[in-house]
Amino acid sequence: MPRSRPAIDSELAAALQAMPIGPNGVFDLTDIPATRQAVRALAESIAATIPDEPTVTANEIQVPRAEGPDVPIVLLRPQNAPGPLPVLVWFHGGGQVLGFAAQDTPWLKPLSAALGCAIVSVDYRLAPETPAPGAAEDGYTAYRWISDNATDLGLDPTRIGLAGQSGGGGIAAATALLIRDRGEATPLFQLLMYPMLDDRNTTDSSREITDIGIWDPSTNILAWQAILGDRAGTKDVTPYSAPSRATDLAGLPPTFIGVGELDLFRDENLDYAARLRAHGVPVELHLYPGAYHAFDMFAPQSHLATSFHHTLNDYLVRHFTKAPATQTAS
Repeated sequence: MPRSRPAIDSELAAALQAMPIGPNGVFDLTDIPATRQAVRALAESIAATIPDEPTVTANEIQVPRAEGPDVPIVLLRPQNAPGPLPVLVWFHGGGQVLGFAAQDTPWLKPLSAALGCAIVSVDYRLAPETPAPGAAEDGYTAYRWISDNATDLGLDPTRIGLAGQSGGGGIAAATALLIRDRGEATPLFQLLMYPMLDDRNTTDSSREITDIGIWDPSTNILAWQAILGDRAGTKDVTPYSAPSRATDLAGLPPTFIGVGELDLFRDENLDYAARLRAHGVPVELHLYPGAYHAFDMFAPQSHLATSFHHTLNDYLVRHFTKAPATQTAS
């Protein structure tokens, strides 16, 4: 007998009813160029309604790379915070096919001011123009450059964390694997907001969460086909392209994962958290009842979104204020 699906939280349900959900969902990946334009227009219109945070500066930097194109980043830093500053390396959402680094500046600036940290927003290359693991390579390049140049920039090389949302959460996780496997200094943490980790679409939640319209299996399949091409769902996929493919998760940084109960990514996130823990990685896991994918974006004033942001901000504060000597003790 099939299980009944939990009800959507009432505040999130109201927000869902107000969304322009077409036959292919909010993010129509049957026409990626048009959807990219729509996402950019929406992000710019939202940014125009949010007051600027004048105490945080934003500088665009081209991070050089010997083999391959430069990696653009946006460096946010609070002017009033004493240095050297801790750093959050941020990867925007968009299923690895949509979005751009500056789309998150309106809410990352207040976060930077509140935490007294620098934020490096990575403008990683998108699929299908750049298949995986190109985006993770961009993340690795940005992390290594920030680590190598931290002192000159007034940043603290011992307090650099990774974070990402949705598709960007998957890239943050893949970047952490590249950093570990190439012997770089371990990040302070990885904070993964409902991350996109598994190309196989075989979990219970990928079969149950089919008709909400935010990020349903049909959208997810199109995204992974763009990211991986013919490799999607086959054995020819490395962990740097889909982190759930990793069998050895030892040596990764302490990890925060937050996901909604009605998110397609729920079970791949829960599985990743459990396997990280089994490999000795400290994990903080939060599952939000009645919440769909990216609920905090679509219903930012809801009680669940407020709780989620408070929780992840608290995680950042706790880890950024740890003494560097204790961050490698786990």
